[in-house]
Amino acid sequence: MLNTRKSRVLLTSALAAAALFFWLEKGILPGGPQKPSPRESFRVMERVIGYIKADYLEEPDPKKVMDGAFHGLISSLDVLSGYLDKPAAAVYAAAAKSPIKDIGAILFKQTNAFPLVIGVLENSPAAKAGLRVGDTLSAVDDRSTIGWSLTEAEIRLKDPVGGKVKLRVIRDNATKEIEIERAALYAKPFTVSAQKGTAGVVRIHHFYGPLAAEFRKTVPPGLTAAAGPLVLDLRDCSEGDAAEAAAFLNVFLKSDRIGYFEKKGGVKDDLGCPAAPALETQPLVVWVNQATLGPAEIAAAVLRDQKRAKIVGIATPGLTGRLELFPLDQGDALVLTTAVFCLPSGDKIWGKGVTPDVKIDLRKMETKDYLEKTPGLAPGR
Repeated sequence: MLNTRKSRVLLTSALAAAALFFWLEKGILPGGPQKPSPRESFRVMERVIGYIKADYLEEPDPKKVMDGAFHGLISSLDVLSGYLDKPAAAVYAAAAKSPIKDIGAILFKQTNAFPLVIGVLENSPAAKAGLRVGDTLSAVDDRSTIGWSLTEAEIRLKDPVGGKVKLRVIRDNATKEIEIERAALYAKPFTVSAQKGTAGVVRIHHFYGPLAAEFRKTVPPGLTAAAGPLVLDLRDCSEGDAAEAAAFLNVFLKSDRIGYFEKKGGVKDDLGCPAAPALETQPLVVWVNQATLGPAEIAAAVLRDQKRAKIVGIATPGLTGRLELFPLDQGDALVLTTAVFCLPSGDKIWGKGVTPDVKIDLRKMETKDYLEKTPGLAPGR
């Protein structure tokens, strides 16, 4: 039997989670599925609370109950929305502004599944430690990842000051532990390399500022006429923000409305590229893969929609939601998907992704394979 004081704490925590559930059941994302009425959902939660309070075998830890309730409720909304405790919320706030120290692994996660490694950056700490695409992370620093959102799983790998992170990895039905030292991953937001038959290959590492300004300043003067298409390599590009993506797109096109974010109730927040483009007529090819996420997906989708580029690679996951951080009283926070990106036609990229014009064989995904599939290469490459 629970003692009176802890009963009150447990009941208060559970009721707080139930109240949150009541609010969430009203719906957040546009076009969501039909759900039970808030009143019905609240009654179910009340019954659950009653059973736990009266009949659970042991005395529950109120904090764990609260954390578990928040994780379960928020993480069930969509792959990005999640609950962050105080340390994770602080890291998220820092990472939202610019890249911070990381291991260089790109993850994907579904509800009630472990995070899956879908990309490993070249020469990153993760690559040097032997982490591979296809690995599953069952624990981070001895904490199970099963109840985390994708956002929380990504944040747990980062830290502004660095330090080591311990991963429990499942590979080929075997489990192993890997310890990886976090590090700064990029000196610049992009790198340019020469490639015969092209005007150059630009590897975009992220869509944080000053990507667009640096690109506009340094890349156009170095291009040569009749050299073939400029290749924008968005493979393994998974971070940044939509505003910087729009500024980057403005280098190649001008449009008052390249798309919009649709919020709850059908409210539309337009995204535009109003300035004069520096490379309006430059032929473009965009490379994508399974680890091309978020703002990079928006960039690829818009360039194709505006008939400015051909897309080469494999379909992207479609994680083009706008996230907002909602601080709570104790320093913890909710991260919620509050809008999803749509093209001017109304076509949603969220949950659908970008389908390439030219598809790459999953068994042949090296740079040479992408080059072989790239249209418009100049002769003699």
